[in-house]
This record gives sequence, C-alpha cells and structure tokens, in this order.
Amino acid sequence: MKIPVMFYVALTTFMLVLLTVMVSMNIAFSWVFYTMCLGQAFLLIMVYKVLKDRYSTDKTFDHFYEDRPINYRKNNNDS
Repeated sequence: MKIPVMFYVALTTFMLVLLTVMVSMNIAFSWVFYTMCLGQAFLLIMVYKVLKDRYSTDKTFDHFYEDRPINYRKNNNDS
C-alpha cells in the first residue's frame, strides 16, 4: 500500500502545530525536545518523499496560472 505524499505533509504540519501548542502551554522541556526531534525527522522524510514522488502533469508554461491567465489585463477592461 502506497501512502500518499500529502499524508507526510499533513503529519509534519500537525507536528509543527503540536510543538507550538506545547511550547505555549509550558509543557515540560523533555516532551518539547523529543517532539521537536521527531518533527525534524518527519520534515526530512517529508522532503524526501515529496522530491521522490512520481507526479506528472500535462500542464506547460503556456498555462501559466489557471486562476489568472497571462492575458488577464487584455481581457479585463474594468481596470
């Protein structure tokens, strides 16, 4: 079973939020330290998984941004 890459991104984000909450609530230093070390390991794993993911798309630079095409100003005469 292949775990999706976004799972690693979500897990790393959760660890960052958890670490922030733990620091703001004055949790014991040892818990914060081990959570930080675990979060750094998750970060390295996430970067590796994202870079090694076999994601392909049929988009090219001609598509630019889908929500704001290159010729946006030419088509929009409101401004």
